[in-house]
Amino acid sequence: MSNWPYPFWIAHRGAGWLAPENTLAAFRAGRALGFAMAECDVTLSADDQPFLLHDALLSRTTDGRGAAAGLPWSALARLDAGSWHGPGFAGERLPKLDALAAYALATGLLINLELKPGPGEAARTGELIARRVDQLWPAPGVPPLLSSFESAALEAARDAAQRLPRALLLERFDDRDLERAQSLGCVAIVADHAALDAALIGEAHGAGLRVLAYTVNEAAEAARLRAWGIDGLITDAVDRFDPNALP
Repeated sequence: MSNWPYPFWIAHRGAGWLAPENTLAAFRAGRALGFAMAECDVTLSADDQPFLLHDALLSRTTDGRGAAAGLPWSALARLDAGSWHGPGFAGERLPKLDALAAYALATGLLINLELKPGPGEAARTGELIARRVDQLWPAPGVPPLLSSFESAALEAARDAAQRLPRALLLERFDDRDLERAQSLGCVAIVADHAALDAALIGEAHGAGLRVLAYTVNEAAEAARLRAWGIDGLITDAVDRFDPNALP
């Protein structure tokens, strides 16, 4: 992807800490602040419906209990995914991937979708979500960037929808990670900001990969990464940074 189409600033889970993560309220809030791209997490219900949720368990961000993957979409759709963040968001629902696509395409919001498979479900999750993304985001246009910590998910996504760009998520680096990203046909790596330095960013660029960092909430860290040549930053601090300016 020599003509990189994605902006520098990416709002984490829709609007960082300003709204309940991975909800349409969050995407609206981030967009209202001028963010042209948002990161979010997508997983599968028990009946294979792609929907947005970060955790394997429901209890942190909804009024549900237990594993999300054990419930059909009809049950998940009734959960309150907003009250945990504040009473003003009471009744906010978990969105299906279809609802996110409709909002993103209507508003021009670009998306980084992290694939969040359940145990043993990496390949299946990557395949089914990539197929649905391929249907929902028509070409031409800028498709979502699919990312995952799971090589099997990225490999399956590649095989299911070759046109969709992919990125390898990393908490830390080892000597094989850039080679692994290349073998998966990735266009980028997305790494914990604490794992990066100028040499690693330069090495990734030399391997033909863009480099994004998560989750960058301090101005000094953003400026340091920018000086090292970072291609994009994912942030919770959507109220601190100007999405139309570089750090």
